[in-house]
Amino acid sequence: MFVAAVIAVVAVVASDLNGIHRSDIAMPSASPGVAQNTGEVNILVMGLDSRVDQDGKPFPQEIYDAIHAEDESVGGYNTNVLMFIHIPANGGKAVGISIPRDDYVDYANAPDGVTKGKIKEDYGRTFQATYDELTGNGTDDATAYQRARDAARQAQIQTVSSFLGGVRIDHFVEVTMAAFYRVAQAVQPITVCLNQATADTFSGANFAAGMQQIDAAQAMAFVRQRRDTQYENVDLTDLDRTRRQQAFMISLAVKLKSAQTFTDFGAMRSLIDTAKQYVAIDQGFDLLSLASTAQRLAGGDITFQTLPVERFGTIDGESVNIVDQDKIAGIVRDLLNPPSPTAAPTDAASDAPSSPSGETDGSSPSPSVSPTPQSYTNSQQPMVSGAVPCVN
Repeated sequence: MFVAAVIAVVAVVASDLNGIHRSDIAMPSASPGVAQNTGEVNILVMGLDSRVDQDGKPFPQEIYDAIHAEDESVGGYNTNVLMFIHIPANGGKAVGISIPRDDYVDYANAPDGVTKGKIKEDYGRTFQATYDELTGNGTDDATAYQRARDAARQAQIQTVSSFLGGVRIDHFVEVTMAAFYRVAQAVQPITVCLNQATADTFSGANFAAGMQQIDAAQAMAFVRQRRDTQYENVDLTDLDRTRRQQAFMISLAVKLKSAQTFTDFGAMRSLIDTAKQYVAIDQGFDLLSLASTAQRLAGGDITFQTLPVERFGTIDGESVNIVDQDKIAGIVRDLLNPPSPTAAPTDAASDAPSSPSGETDGSSPSPSVSPTPQSYTNSQQPMVSGAVPCVN
């Protein structure tokens, strides 16, 4: 749910690098035999479910109230959002690969002796095991906390690299719910689109069908909703939540472009301040070198894909996603190394998803948004950037 913040943050913080939290960890190289191309960049975005900032301190109360997330005592350190962003060399179209958070995988480091589990839990398990060990050996709390966060990042990144087939990961960006909320505040209102009306008491979602403009608090509900508690014909799952995150990232990019946020000093300042408090990156991440690329992605030059789940199951009493490791490695390999085009392109309209049938709530869409956005009802459809998409 936090990936929507990343393009905006990376694009603007290059103008003020002082104070950005950096983590000095080793990033994984590609496994032997895995293709990698000179000039490409792979970034892992990790969105944490924690209710604290990079120093372990609580959010301001207004954020807890707005995001329906109780307080700092609730939630752990699960990476509820994992997105692998591949930026090819020579200005090619980028791809964002979403990893469903409950995929059952092998852990690269076996935290506290656990070798398998939900991919989202590797961070939290490693953090707690490392923190307990360090404090047990007499390390002060503040030092132990930061070292445990570093160990958790390294473990999670290595697990993702192995799960995707041994891909290289050059950089990471870690964000929290507060980062997402502050970014949404800086650029609100934002236009989104839904295929049907839906409401959910858990996330606070309450949306009409069709195009509509939402504020920062509604944006949190939009990307967190994974169930419907009001409409009998609306059946949402965690995969729909992942699709919402992708859709919001595209909507944010459309808003950034149309609102000329990159020339708005107030919005820029807010995004920079957000990055300093709620975002972490690796020590070697040269934001200056990627600033122009990030602005290009904000212009719509990226497509999103969700990795498939074979079936839902139960292991050790927990609901998990059963996945095919070899199949996923093959999908990722093809996405990162697409064949060169050999034929003239076909009419894009014939392959585009259909328009939504639901009525709008009467809100006026942004002038830059198409009045007939593409509709996505299947999580496996590649989501094309450039215009606000309609999702479940």
